[in-house]
Amino acid sequence: MSEELPQSEEGGREAVDEVRATDADAWATACAEDLAAEKARRRTEYGPPPGSAAEELRKLVDSVADKLSDLQSPLLGAVAGPAAQQVVKQVVQQAKSAVEPVIERNPDLFDHLAAAGNELLAAYRSAVQAQERRWTARDNDPRDQGEPRDGKGDEPGPGERIDLD
Repeated sequence: MSEELPQSEEGGREAVDEVRATDADAWATACAEDLAAEKARRRTEYGPPPGSAAEELRKLVDSVADKLSDLQSPLLGAVAGPAAQQVVKQVVQQAKSAVEPVIERNPDLFDHLAAAGNELLAAYRSAVQAQERRWTARDNDPRDQGEPRDGKGDEPGPGERIDLD
């Protein structure tokens, strides 16, 4: 079978190229529609996807700033309350203005830091799981196997009584 269509017209070669281009566009369109439908399905099932690490940091800074600004301090009393609240708002604003340019200049940095944190967490989990396997694999107590012991550790060590009352 040939992929070419029979040439019935004098511009038959041009018609074949147009059909192939149309098929490619149809395939790309169908793939895009399927992808959009799958994203919509996942969005309804799981909620909106998380943003980049920089966007998440910006959201964290904003929410912490809002919480600190709304915080009423009962320790400062009614007289110092408004002044203290103004100082807190000013400090929060300064912190936001210091963090925002860093986020704007280096948005990929936070993605890399998040990936590095995930790698460190995976390495830690691996180490802990390996150690737990070694601990749980010890079914027998070394004292039960007739291994020589030096006698240390059998008696209670020098301790000090602590009165909790």
